Amino acid sequence: MAGCAASIALTRKGRRVTLIEREATPRHKVCGEFLSGEALEDLHALGIDVASLGAVPIETVRLAAARRASEAPLPFPAASLTRKRLDTALIAEAIAVGVRVERGRSVQALKRTTANAWQAAGNMWQATLDDGSTREAPTVFLATGKHDLRGYTRPKDPAQWVAFKMYYRLTPAQTAELGCASELMLYPGGYGGIQPVEDGIANLCCVVQQRYLARVGHRWENFLAKMQQDCPHLAMRLAGAEPLLTKPIAITHIPYGYIRRTTEDGLYCIGDQAAVIPSFTGDGISIALHTARCAVAACVAAEPAPLFQAKLRSSLQAQMRLAELAADGLNNSLARAVLPFCLRVWPGVMRVTARLTRVAQHAAVAPQAVAS
Repeated sequence: MAGCAASIALTRKGRRVTLIEREATPRHKVCGEFLSGEALEDLHALGIDVASLGAVPIETVRLAAARRASEAPLPFPAASLTRKRLDTALIAEAIAVGVRVERGRSVQALKRTTANAWQAAGNMWQATLDDGSTREAPTVFLATGKHDLRGYTRPKDPAQWVAFKMYYRLTPAQTAELGCASELMLYPGGYGGIQPVEDGIANLCCVVQQRYLARVGHRWENFLAKMQQDCPHLAMRLAGAEPLLTKPIAITHIPYGYIRRTTEDGLYCIGDQAAVIPSFTGDGISIALHTARCAVAACVAAEPAPLFQAKLRSSLQAQMRLAELAADGLNNSLARAVLPFCLRVWPGVMRVTARLTRVAQHAAVAPQAVAS
């Protein structure tokens, strides 16, 4: 997503861009698929009309732990759309504006090379692809998401998080009860979220620490049963639901709280390669788009990549620290017991938390509302 966004914006600025995409076609990804108000603004600026793609408006956040559940209205417009459909639209827009897209190709190595006699002064970046061929450019945007490139790896994940994603078709009664809400469910060792996406289906995305997963034999069906036992609200929501994937999509090594400190000249790191915020905030897509937009602005203004990376880190630190503190609270047994009660007594606490963990947008970006 960050790579597509950057390539579209750069091409519109008159730059020649090659986008190397490891997937031959867009596919489902482990993602909560929550589009915050900031994400909607950035997508609107990129020419993506999420309402026409079938995005579902999200109006409410619902928090469930043990046998309690409380809700509060979201303080900003939001929507939900599968990554597969959104990524398809972004790739199509990139091609439409003139980006050279190479699909089904992965970069195996990235390095600096000495300039040839016919090139401009200074070094070039050289990317070696999976077939041994190379591509060269003076500037690279590293947007490999959760997949680290050799030589540019992020730190290991000390909590050893594992994330799962499954689509369901809920019963008509449960679909109606879920409504236009994003539900956050708490259980020992992690948290999960369920919300409606297009075509009348629901997305369940959840994370758990490896040591808790080990207690149920590292098996999805055992983990799902344990989640429902620990959070009866989820059991109620999934009662009679039809799973739509033969098995869940899963990923590991999610370094929550990471913000890249440094980079090299001419290498702008964006998306999950720039920052990884705890999933419960629903801000992952927003940060991907935000970092892409900021990196493009820095590149066009000839701001060196190391300076851009330092400024980006500074701008995201407060938000990241608050998100990590909140995530620690969600994994606390006492907090799980009292949070729904607190939300019921003071619904404004959810609005305050949501605002504090959002990324700032430029006033020049027009907001995008999602039609019901």
